[in-house]
Amino acid sequence: MLNPKRSLSELPKMSAASQVERGVLEEEFNWLLKEEVHSVLKQLQDILKEASRRFSMPTPGLESQPKQENFILGSSTMDQVKGVLTLQGEALTQADINLKVAKSSQVLHFQFRDDKQWKLQQIQDARNHVNQALQLLSSRDESYHFKTGAEVNKLMDAVMLQLTRARNRLTTPATTTLPELATSGLMKMFTPPMPGDVMVNFYINLSKLCLTVYQLHVLQPNTTKNFKPTGSSVLHNPGAMFELNNNRFEVSHVHKVECVVPWLNDTLVFFTISLQLCQQLKDKISVFSSFWNYRPF
Repeated sequence: MLNPKRSLSELPKMSAASQVERGVLEEEFNWLLKEEVHSVLKQLQDILKEASRRFSMPTPGLESQPKQENFILGSSTMDQVKGVLTLQGEALTQADINLKVAKSSQVLHFQFRDDKQWKLQQIQDARNHVNQALQLLSSRDESYHFKTGAEVNKLMDAVMLQLTRARNRLTTPATTTLPELATSGLMKMFTPPMPGDVMVNFYINLSKLCLTVYQLHVLQPNTTKNFKPTGSSVLHNPGAMFELNNNRFEVSHVHKVECVVPWLNDTLVFFTISLQLCQQLKDKISVFSSFWNYRPF
């Protein structure tokens, strides 16, 4: 059992020691707020500026125009669909597609009309979120003095929210219904016009640019099939049904081809590194916060 008198006599020494320790920690914390936070903010800005630049790589000699890149669509399991896509920043400026019609040797050829291009909303949204994160960071330049850890955490949370949203736009394609695809502006962009029994969709999935081609057949009014409209999905399967303009359709064949866009992979890596930097800074703040909340006596 501890001697009560001895324990009480040591209290001043222990208190003095804890005060010294607290003083050292306060100095370290002030250095963190004044120096290290701004160092991390500078790193984040440099990384995200590079990410933002990836979304609009300039054409050599024409700095105001994003570079055009051609990508060959392919699949390791089938050759019914082949094509070349031209990507310029967030816009598909050309799509040249060959479709081998199922159950026949006929090959259909489509391409974008010269006056048309298709905006990839996922890329546009991701870039906007990156730019919003950069605006948040630039609002706290090196002359700004952070007064509390909570203030730093609030900024990190706001930046992480934008980066998470940017990443999610590239990793989580939007779902659509078949009638939405059938009536989308994309269907009006091709020459010759798409036949009524073919639909297409473009989307981003991680670092891949994907093209899905749906072949349809009309369900006759006297069909014995149980008609059940399909809901919203990124990729619809054969057998999916929908109704449009009093006609009922069923998906007979689905063809998905894709190509890797290297700079999209770069941006996803930049997002991951940036989110880790934000979290590491928050973790350092929490170490000091846990000490302030700890009272030994």
